[in-house]
Amino acid sequence: MSNDWLRSLYGHQEWADAEHWRAIGTHPAARDNEAVLNRLHHIHFVQHAFLWTVGDRQKQFVPTKVEEFTAFDQLRSYAREYHEQMAPFLGSVTDARLAEQVSIVWFTDPPLTNHSGRCPHAVRDAQPLSPGSKRDAPARARRSAPTTDLIFWQWKGRPAGTW
Repeated sequence: MSNDWLRSLYGHQEWADAEHWRAIGTHPAARDNEAVLNRLHHIHFVQHAFLWTVGDRQKQFVPTKVEEFTAFDQLRSYAREYHEQMAPFLGSVTDARLAEQVSIVWFTDPPLTNHSGRCPHAVRDAQPLSPGSKRDAPARARRSAPTTDLIFWQWKGRPAGTW
């Protein structure tokens, strides 16, 4: 898998996330809606978890709970933090690293490991990195008003996220 392709997908993901946060932020009913906040937390929690999974794992992963974010802007900062960490990762990760197998430590039955590189349940970095952008697209469309499809982002000239 090409790192250029991943950079493009994550450029889109950052832009789409920023569009949604800006749109939701302008509507008090959405900003204060428990279901919306739970969904937003889940999306960004998963982003953080996958970045930790494919990263260097020098620090222990610390799960968060939506209740820890007492204000909308705190949760938005958590979302931005992921993108601030992902950019340097994508800037330095090599295609060889993307071809390496990783283990997803919270999946134990069956395990997702790199056991001698032969485990049928092994995943490659590029696989856990790429589905998030694809998988979230339909759900994102149902949750808020902005048009954030990948093709729309490309048509707009691939703008950076404006938080």
